[in-house]
Amino acid sequence: MMHLMIKQPKIILSLVFCLTMINKIKAQIGFDSSKVQIHFQQTVVTQYHTKFNSPYQGTNSLQPSEPGATSLTTTLFLGVRLLKNTVLYFNPEIAGGAGLSKATGLAGYANGETFRVGNPKPQVYVGRLYIDHYFAISDKKIAFEEGPNELAGLRPEKYVRVIGGRFAMSDFFDNNDYSHDPRTQFLNWSLMGYGAYDYAANTRGYTWGGIVELGLEKWAIRASAAMVPRTANASQMNPDLKNALAKQIEFEYRWDKIKKGCLTLLAYQNKANMGNYTQAVLQATNNNQLPDITSTRIVGNTKWGVGLNLAQQVTNNTGAFARVSYNDGKNETWMFTEIDNSISLGLNGKGTKWKRGNDTWGAAFVSNGISANHQKYLANGGIGFMTGDGKLNYNREHIFEAFYSIMLHDNHFFLSPDYQFVLNPAYNKDRGPVSLFALRVHVKF
Repeated sequence: MMHLMIKQPKIILSLVFCLTMINKIKAQIGFDSSKVQIHFQQTVVTQYHTKFNSPYQGTNSLQPSEPGATSLTTTLFLGVRLLKNTVLYFNPEIAGGAGLSKATGLAGYANGETFRVGNPKPQVYVGRLYIDHYFAISDKKIAFEEGPNELAGLRPEKYVRVIGGRFAMSDFFDNNDYSHDPRTQFLNWSLMGYGAYDYAANTRGYTWGGIVELGLEKWAIRASAAMVPRTANASQMNPDLKNALAKQIEFEYRWDKIKKGCLTLLAYQNKANMGNYTQAVLQATNNNQLPDITSTRIVGNTKWGVGLNLAQQVTNNTGAFARVSYNDGKNETWMFTEIDNSISLGLNGKGTKWKRGNDTWGAAFVSNGISANHQKYLANGGIGFMTGDGKLNYNREHIFEAFYSIMLHDNHFFLSPDYQFVLNPAYNKDRGPVSLFALRVHVKF
């Protein structure tokens, strides 16, 4: 792990400097945290993998031998209360660096802080810009603590919430206390959330849309409609909402009689000019060529899917999670990653027993698969935007991940070694297995 750390000293010093300066500014301003918020995060991930068996390679293969890769994200979380129950949130962001093999070669990709963009240089962009409003339907209030995109104050226990603007769909759907944030928890994409949830997003993970949520004492129901990209894994969104739109609905139930827990059920449907796996294979066979999913794209094609998400506190310092997700797998993946069905489970805890209560650890397993149509497409030499070895000896992709996050400074500065073991990368049992090692530096205030 030492050579990973050698790459990061200048970045680590910049993190400490930013944290010190921003804390000074925040103290001098003395603003009311119920009316205004300023938060900051910076995350650097350096990752490499061991050499592995690779008898052949295609366009989107994980390379059997390559240098390590480093990613960086920096986010400024700004919020201002416009009215009693109305808040405006704005998150400018900087992201740079690259993923191993240009973020291809794994369906459950190994670094959740990496984007599939061609330019590795740090770029500034607008992450989130949205309005969040609560309509009270009860007199009882609940106190909320301040956090990123979360102003302190009282909110109605029962409410109708309306959100509109630019946001990340994962901010509001498929949440799990123990497995959701690659900046502090598991790095693997298929452990951040549902592997088979092709959620609305551009290549950096953001979309424009609206959300309506009904919140009761233990229940919540939320629904959303949001824009999708013009083409698969693209930056620009499609304004043709009649033929290009992502819709989802989620039901949530919480309990806390013995230990806290939460169960959610999600259903979604995407409409876009997706290509069809079966048609691509048939067209290639007739023309004696390799299948090309892009040549079969039709405006208004759909993909639907479902997911079940469980979070359960086990002890005062440990929690367990499990997810199951599925999509129909007929038309091409449009936004997230090439997984048509997935199951994951794991544990997440604190280091309280060894007197490190602000340290966290996690261990998890995920198994990803694709539909029979999708398998035939890859086996015949087709490629998507994440997978494609030129041919395919299919088996499910199995991933084990473990991490330990060490708090180094006052709940602001964290260092996390991470290990992942991947069996059948990109569903190909002719390749691998492969071990991936990472070192994550995370600063927040």
